[in-house]
Amino acid sequence: MNMKNNTVLVTGGGTGIGLEIAKYFYENGNEVIICGRRLEVLEDAQKVMPNLHILTCDLSNANARKAFSAKLLSNFPNLNVLINNAGIQRFRNLRENLLTENGWADYQDEIQTNLEAPIHLSNLLLPALHKKKNAAIINVTSALAFVPYTAVPVYSATKAAIHSFTLSLRHQLKDTDIAVLEIIPPAVNTDLGGKGLHTYGVDVTEFTTSVLNRLANGEEEVGYGGSEEIRLFGKTQLSEGFKKMNG
Repeated sequence: MNMKNNTVLVTGGGTGIGLEIAKYFYENGNEVIICGRRLEVLEDAQKVMPNLHILTCDLSNANARKAFSAKLLSNFPNLNVLINNAGIQRFRNLRENLLTENGWADYQDEIQTNLEAPIHLSNLLLPALHKKKNAAIINVTSALAFVPYTAVPVYSATKAAIHSFTLSLRHQLKDTDIAVLEIIPPAVNTDLGGKGLHTYGVDVTEFTTSVLNRLANGEEEVGYGGSEEIRLFGKTQLSEGFKKMNG
């Protein structure tokens, strides 16, 4: 993948992995747009990168995604790289549903943000990307797409689905100029899932630099550390990895 002279959208680009991805492209001479729900977070990112473009959007809402895509293409007609990074991770004890039904809206928000949004945005932007040189869709999934962590069952399931979608999209677009790539993070030291929950994870800058340099060198699917090992697991290793991760 060409890492220079692109117009790049990073969803969920105000914090964590998304922010580091935005910085990488920004520092390599690209026009970068980030989006997210919280304007103040996006504005903080813009203070560090003065030429960064920011747009607010609640990606969990289909109508908001349509309006956002229309505004995006109107304001940035040269857009050629979509990075589906935005995600929500919530810890859930599904056994509680044995006693009382938990509200569906909370589940729905996680599914819509993690699964529906990247599929829908890809759909909405494909016609524009098809007309561009060096176009790419990069989906950020997770090691949990391969070995689920049962404490975050919905998150794990959505990432498994996006991994599967990425494989299908890459196959169907193989005769076009749109590259379909996948970044597979391990646990990374960010605020995903809540402040202080991922402090045991790998350094976010080291992770981001490693995986993006590998995409620049032509790889289509990349992990880092534990996630690199997990993505290459066979069936027996997947089973053993599940037991190890979940006790």
